[in-house]
Amino acid sequence: MDIIRRLFIPGQHAATTMRTLSFRVMRAGAWVVAGHGAGQIMRLASNLIMTRLLVPEMFGIMAIAWIIMTGMQLLSDMGLRQNIVQSRRGDDPTFLGTAWATQILRGGVLWLATLCIAGMIYLMQWQRLMPEGTVYADPLLCPVVAVLSFAALIAGFESTRIARAERMLAQANIVRMELLSQALGIGCMITWAVFDRTIWALVAGGVVTATTRVALSHLALPGTGDHWVWNGEMFREIVHYGKWIFLTSVLGFAVNNGDRLLLGGLVTPEAMGLYVIAFLIADAITQLMSKLLASVSFPALSEVARDRPTELKAAYYRFRLPIDALTLFTAGALFIAGDAVIDLLFDDRYRGAGAILEILALSLVFVRYGVAEMCCLALGKPRILSMQIAVRGLALYSLIPALFYLFGFEGALWAVVLHRAFSLLPVFAFKIQHGLLDIRKELVVLPIFFVGMLAGAAGRSLLTMS
Repeated sequence: MDIIRRLFIPGQHAATTMRTLSFRVMRAGAWVVAGHGAGQIMRLASNLIMTRLLVPEMFGIMAIAWIIMTGMQLLSDMGLRQNIVQSRRGDDPTFLGTAWATQILRGGVLWLATLCIAGMIYLMQWQRLMPEGTVYADPLLCPVVAVLSFAALIAGFESTRIARAERMLAQANIVRMELLSQALGIGCMITWAVFDRTIWALVAGGVVTATTRVALSHLALPGTGDHWVWNGEMFREIVHYGKWIFLTSVLGFAVNNGDRLLLGGLVTPEAMGLYVIAFLIADAITQLMSKLLASVSFPALSEVARDRPTELKAAYYRFRLPIDALTLFTAGALFIAGDAVIDLLFDDRYRGAGAILEILALSLVFVRYGVAEMCCLALGKPRILSMQIAVRGLALYSLIPALFYLFGFEGALWAVVLHRAFSLLPVFAFKIQHGLLDIRKELVVLPIFFVGMLAGAAGRSLLTMS
């Protein structure tokens, strides 16, 4: 126990000595980027190992199982973390205890609901209601979902210390906790796969990661412990703020996972597996942006909106510049060299993922507008974010079936990219309404995409020569 605490607590003293928001933002951002980079290296290394031990079909089935789990979590999202970060009561022990009790109850409901979903999948397969030859018809899907449901029950006991650390922009301890959890989960997964090359290695890794994260949230992070408290007034406050987070989460799940949900009923498990491999590489940048936005941008923008609202526009574009540079450059590079990346990392069974990656890379161009979404939350206007996601969802669920019918799998891939363009309409309307739009700053960064294309072409030539 003492060893674990000594690993995590050194960042606590540094956090108390910080004097300016900008310093805390830079420090937190550096930890998030470093932690995400380390996590992605571990994730890539584990994928390289696991793709040599398991066949593509297993990754396709696991992708749908995790989407079901993620969907159940988001369909019951009450915005507890965001509420603790944003609320003026975020340091009140009674408020924190009520939030923790709510989270535990939610975890139990999620566990039972997910078991019911697994049972429904089994019945539909038994009645031959699932499209033959697709991921949904695979007999492994039902038991995998049932076992993964225990991860939701375990996650309900996660400590509010994580949200409190995010509120203070103390990311160092969170990063250490997440990396250790991920490392133990990967170690379990690889060890299992060496002796038993089945999908259950992937399942075991997920459950171990969730369990370790919960344990470390209580044992390793500094702060007072969590206690069961129930305060009706504070619960109503949580629900009032969370109702829009709930709607946003429901729509966000439908949009962010709709590509795989739809493709799961249109393509074979093998094609789905190739899509997942390409998606994971493109999504690594998206996940980094999500980490930075949720863990750094949101708390910082919330503090600016509370204390210095006239500075919000300047703060918004300060966050946008590095995010624009990274997403535009990566999009251009992968658009040119996606096939070379896949050939370098994976064996011949996964070669088809290269062309998929090159198309999916273009979706990164739109990820940078997530900073505007954090501004919506910081200003206490999650309703606007719900509207933006609804527009994206309508486009996604219209374009994928239509373009798949007209042009096959490749048409569906272009639909995954194009649907994001529709989200720009409500985003720009919000920015104009709240005085957050600067056309010059929107346009001046666009050449970075073409710089990325040149870098991708050079990299592809080097890889081809070698």
